[in-house]
Amino acid sequence: MLRLEHISKIYPTGEVLKDVNWEIKSGERIGLVGVNGAGKSTQLKIISGDTEPTAGEIIRPASLHIAYLNQEFEVDPSRTVREEFWTVFTEANQVQQSLMQIQREMETASPEELDELIHKLDRAQRQFEALDGYGLEARIGKILPEMGFEAEDGERLVSAFSGGWQMRMGLAKILLQEPDLLLLDEPTNHLDLETIEWLEKYLKGLNTPMVIVSHDREFLDRLCTQIVETERGVSTTYLGNYSAYLQQKAENQAAQMSAYERQQKEIDKQQAFVERFRASATRSTQAKSREKQLEKIERIEVPTGSVRTLQFQFPPAPRSSREVVKIKELTHTYDDKILFLGANLLIERGDRIAFLAPNGAGKSTLLRIIMGMEPPTEGGVSLGEHNVIPGYFEQNQAEALDLQKTVMETIHDEVPDWKNEEVRTLLGKFLFSGDTVFKKVIALSGGEKARLALAKMLLTPANLLILDEPTNHLDIPAKEMLESSIKDYDGTVLVVSHDRYFISQIANKIVEIRDGEFRVYLGDYHYYLDKIAEEKEQARLAAITAEKTAKKAAKAAKAGKAAAKKK
Repeated sequence: MLRLEHISKIYPTGEVLKDVNWEIKSGERIGLVGVNGAGKSTQLKIISGDTEPTAGEIIRPASLHIAYLNQEFEVDPSRTVREEFWTVFTEANQVQQSLMQIQREMETASPEELDELIHKLDRAQRQFEALDGYGLEARIGKILPEMGFEAEDGERLVSAFSGGWQMRMGLAKILLQEPDLLLLDEPTNHLDLETIEWLEKYLKGLNTPMVIVSHDREFLDRLCTQIVETERGVSTTYLGNYSAYLQQKAENQAAQMSAYERQQKEIDKQQAFVERFRASATRSTQAKSREKQLEKIERIEVPTGSVRTLQFQFPPAPRSSREVVKIKELTHTYDDKILFLGANLLIERGDRIAFLAPNGAGKSTLLRIIMGMEPPTEGGVSLGEHNVIPGYFEQNQAEALDLQKTVMETIHDEVPDWKNEEVRTLLGKFLFSGDTVFKKVIALSGGEKARLALAKMLLTPANLLILDEPTNHLDIPAKEMLESSIKDYDGTVLVVSHDRYFISQIANKIVEIRDGEFRVYLGDYHYYLDKIAEEKEQARLAAITAEKTAKKAAKAAKAGKAAAKKK
């Protein structure tokens, strides 16, 4: 269907892609992985035609229709959902708008004007039919329920829906174009777990081949049939999902290292023979022959280590009291919305809790209340009686950092007694080197701000880490390092995250915010999923039992009435 052959891309800032070769066939779902800046989004833009490669070519049929859902899907909040969907069909939409305008004019037209408007209406209707306008209207009507919308939602304004539902609109607009190939750039960004799971199931049910750029490893695991890794500008293809890719990559590196070591051993042996008998009267010819053979050997390269990524550990946590946070009869409201209603929770030393709930349910608000940054409407939230020292990672780093400071100043101002070399050593562990330490925070990318905020957290030892979406903007290697650091941390951790893989790696308790209460699951994320599945099954069986009971009662009542009539 489509093939990239020897693609390279050079920007003024340097070479991003060096030798990219991979292909996508019908029915495949390919995940593009690599560190931030590896050229994943660049490859999508090259495939879509938005960017020209410096060298190489894209082999594709001329008729191939490609649709691209980028990170910032565009919707107009002032339109209705149906009007937003109609914008996909540019010409038909214009004709439909003309029809509506003519009909409005006919309501107030004079008899002379009415005759001309009738002719205009007839021409527009024939044009609308020629563009299959009524068929397009039917397609829009069909896709509304597919995306989870009710029929009446089509007449509601786009602005009335959350970001997750607006993402569904963006996806629907793409699918209405009936693409042959779907490109998805970070489609799960800013979505809650419920919407991510819906998106997974929906995409899995499509026959359309797709290329996905995502740092969501669980999403890649559940969807992808192939993984294409781009490292140092070169692509490598792995069959299977993300977990299969990790295993194959490890096996390939181990096999390459083994082959490298065997070759080095043989080279050393032959080199020793050459050195020993180079000047020998009887064996110098043999030594020269072996030397020539050594020169011709195609050397196996030592496997490249992992690309440079974050290197840090949280400072040792000072010992705190057993009870770290106590939430008692917490009630909190925003306007008419109740977030928490008489909720209770005890957080103990060593807990690593992930808070789960849909967007808008109050997860970030809860963390701010625990930090004392926002007073609750009612109830109490208190830190433990002895030596509880919180450290807070805010979700929006643009608000948490001083945008006018440089990277160096951000750290130096926290530890004024440190020498420049000490500050640079810390920043180097977070991938800030050379002149990048003099960049202003306002000029940093989202990932760079996240790394700088993490570096800042290390400066103050804490025994209660409160992390609000800490993996936002981090690439996969950086997430893995953060996971490792949290696992090794001996304090208490509270996390809000939509990254299921991250949660599964670090949490030993799950707290779900449901109906204003805290529902505690005393196990990891997979334990939580099993329990949720059990609860749903129990609810299903209870519903069946209730239905049977109701039918029996109705039948008994009917029989009673019949018996009463006979009497």
